[in-house]
Amino acid sequence: MNTTMKDSGAPDQSGDRRHGQRLDEIAMALVLIMTGGLWLAPKAMFPEGTWLAGLGLILLGLNAARRIWGLKTSGFGIIVGLIASAAGIGRILGQDLPLVPILLIIFGVGLVVRAATGSRRPTGMSDVS
Repeated sequence: MNTTMKDSGAPDQSGDRRHGQRLDEIAMALVLIMTGGLWLAPKAMFPEGTWLAGLGLILLGLNAARRIWGLKTSGFGIIVGLIASAAGIGRILGQDLPLVPILLIIFGVGLVVRAATGSRRPTGMSDVS
């Protein structure tokens, strides 16, 4: 018997929620382990930007795991993961990325896409003129 299905045949939302929380906890544990490990390691062992690149990879890995397990992914987490990875890799390679302008552009594009697709409508607004 499939353990993720209720008797009615509908997906078990509480099981999905528990699995998602477990993945989130694993990702947080990895961030803490990475942070502690980098603090303990000699400064010359890891280049500047390693923490950012690691954080980005953990966030992207978390969302990849969520996708593989059929759970809802976080668009915000994916964007932050991509930006953190790019910034960390840029630092490691000696190139500082202009993060604030990149964030402003991404935020602006997101607002334009949301407005163009009408995906979110303010609450409390009625169609009565």
